[in-house]
Amino acid sequence: MLRVHVDEAASAELSSSLDAIVTEGARRMLAAALEAEVGAYISSLVDEVDEHGHRLVVRNGHAESRSLVTGAGPLEVRAPRVDDRRVDEGTGEKMRFRSSILP
Repeated sequence: MLRVHVDEAASAELSSSLDAIVTEGARRMLAAALEAEVGAYISSLVDEVDEHGHRLVVRNGHAESRSLVTGAGPLEVRAPRVDDRRVDEGTGEKMRFRSSILP
């Protein structure tokens, strides 16, 4: 009778490398989605300028990295930051960018 030999070490290595690929793919997709969201927000407000002609809404680097728990496992994310200098005329409060992707 023939028997199939299963190499437990090779199976575990393949599983861990597949998990790493999925995690890295999820991290990249999330980063791209965040960049696209911020890019769309800023480009929609490109005509908002102050009295000196400076744009009121610009990119401002990235926030500190933080860990999120996802279906693909925990991911380290560095969300892009936005410097929004506009003020709501009705309330006097500074307007802010709020991501619909990240809580």
